Amino acid sequence: MARATTPRTVAKARALRQNLSLPEALLWRLLKGQPQGIKFRRQHPVGPYILDFYAPSAKLAIEIDGASHDMGDRPERDALRDAWLEQRGFSLLHIPAADVLKNPDTVADVILAYVRERQ
Repeated sequence: MARATTPRTVAKARALRQNLSLPEALLWRLLKGQPQGIKFRRQHPVGPYILDFYAPSAKLAIEIDGASHDMGDRPERDALRDAWLEQRGFSLLHIPAADVLKNPDTVADVILAYVRERQ
């Protein structure tokens, strides 16, 4: 059974938009404004989850994975989220935060090419 996006999830997404991590902020600077005509959303709620970035035209979820994604129960939670999204027809793209910090322009170009292939 699908879990609906709740008001709590929406409120949390709104709060997260105000407090982007440095890699997210660097990438958002390049993805906002519909580059190449592609719309992106940041901290987008979907069901019980909040996607770092979302390209609706390709139904693509983009996750920026920092060091915390390797700690504690986070790998299992991420796997559950990914499976939930894939069952609903989403494609996922995981990008290490370190790659965004090193070269955000290249990461943005890769994302744009990925979306164009799937539109």
